[in-house]
Amino acid sequence: SDGVHSSASFLLATQLNHLFDENQLEPYCVCLLKKVIVNNLKDGRPVISVLDVEVLKLAGEIGEKIGNPVLYNSNKTPSPQKAFPSSPPSTSKARPGPYRRGRGFTGKSPMKSADSSPGSPAKVIPISALNPYQSKWTVRARVTNKSKIRTWSNSKGEGKLFSFEIVDQSGEIKVTAFNKEVDKFYTLLEQGKVYYISKATLKVANKQFNTLSHEYEMTLHANSSIVLCNDSHDVPDVHCHFVPISELEQREKDTILDVIGVCKSAEEVSRVTTKSSREVSKRALSLMDSSGKVVTATLWGEEAEKFDGSGHPVVAIKGARLSDFGGRSLSALFSSTILVNPDIPEAFRLRAWFDQEGHAVDSQSLTEMRSMGSGAKMNWKTLSDVKTEHMGHGEKADYFSCVATVVYIRKENCLYPACPSSDCNKKVLDQHNGLYRCEKCDRDYPNFEYRLLLSANLADFGDNQWVTCFQETAEVLLGHSAQRLGRLRDTDEEAFNQVFQKANFTTHIFKNRVKLETYNDETRVKVTVLEILPVDHKEYSRRLMRNIHKMSAST
Repeated sequence: SDGVHSSASFLLATQLNHLFDENQLEPYCVCLLKKVIVNNLKDGRPVISVLDVEVLKLAGEIGEKIGNPVLYNSNKTPSPQKAFPSSPPSTSKARPGPYRRGRGFTGKSPMKSADSSPGSPAKVIPISALNPYQSKWTVRARVTNKSKIRTWSNSKGEGKLFSFEIVDQSGEIKVTAFNKEVDKFYTLLEQGKVYYISKATLKVANKQFNTLSHEYEMTLHANSSIVLCNDSHDVPDVHCHFVPISELEQREKDTILDVIGVCKSAEEVSRVTTKSSREVSKRALSLMDSSGKVVTATLWGEEAEKFDGSGHPVVAIKGARLSDFGGRSLSALFSSTILVNPDIPEAFRLRAWFDQEGHAVDSQSLTEMRSMGSGAKMNWKTLSDVKTEHMGHGEKADYFSCVATVVYIRKENCLYPACPSSDCNKKVLDQHNGLYRCEKCDRDYPNFEYRLLLSANLADFGDNQWVTCFQETAEVLLGHSAQRLGRLRDTDEEAFNQVFQKANFTTHIFKNRVKLETYNDETRVKVTVLEILPVDHKEYSRRLMRNIHKMSAST
């Protein structure tokens, strides 16, 4: 209500929801509408999307309805002077411009530059203003992330889909296409280019598969339109809300967030096997920002393989998942966007800081510091503790981490020919006819893939322990892939032996699983290495000093 007329056709944009949470937008408060967009439903009723509003007086200061407003009838257009007072209460210096029906308040319209382009669709609106109550709209946005085509098959039938994310100056939204629309639009869309998108369906975002902040998501259908926009200079490349690394400790586990930092170091690519028995590439980075704090961020798949950490690049990860693994760490999702040396102000400031002073800062790692200090997630043990504490003897397996040195690795029978199927990895039998038999798949293959199964002896200051390393951890320990080691064993035995000699007497952090197992009526403790990490000697020394202080205090 403006004191003369009232209307229930106003909708608040998603980015203004905080006004409710902060109890600013309540009945009887006085507001100044700074930016609105008016759309008409199919039956002619107007819907007014509020994009920017300022609360001039809180509800407690007013306490009652102002004037005797009557319901606004759009068929009888009142004069702007009566419907909208020419000046707001004297408590604010803000002044609304004249009201233009159907286009909101004047000033620099968010659709002005797009509408003025020759041949561009009409009624371009910001992404943040999108809602299901609008009948006709067009957005002008840049594709920032495009997925691969995925297929499914179930009792209801088969299908395929792909999704992509778009961004403009106001926000971002996810767009999904199914079946025929996949064939129509997939090759048309290119990541990084700007398009006009219209005639799509809006629905409430499914946050299980959508990490963006927008309340809704878009689905393409047969009548949807996507047109390339050649004038893209004012459309941002990415829309990020970067969280400082120093604040990660205060954020909840599994939060999806954006982070930017200088890559201080990057591990070599390793291969890990997922729960679905699929192998993917993995690479861990150490990122630091101007707070002087460091966090470990893990890249996966193609992003891990192509990443180049030379020259300490600035890395921005949009949509990373925060984990409490090892204290605080980040993991890029397959839906995440990885930007190396992005053309954004935050990256320029970070680059200048690191080159001038950041490279010499005595940084602290959230990942190693918390894990080594508190031991909350890193169950630090010595190898002698495995025996004295009877670890692995319970119903469930025990997990522990240790700093240990490799004393000996058995290279005999460490490689075996495995099924080339991506979800099998079982040993194949040579049929001596050019084919290899997999009993699990019940198939013959013309080739096989080497896989590693290492048995190694580790030692620390108090004891030693035999452990088992499967494919991914074995490759990290030896520094070579199973395929390369297989070729070396067949062609250059001396080079093959050198790989194992080089791995001996190296020290690492080993994360292990220990369980009592029975084989051929013999019961023994089996220790399996789950992950191998490099030793941060600075943090390791700090942990030892803290342990010494605790021991001296207890005596």
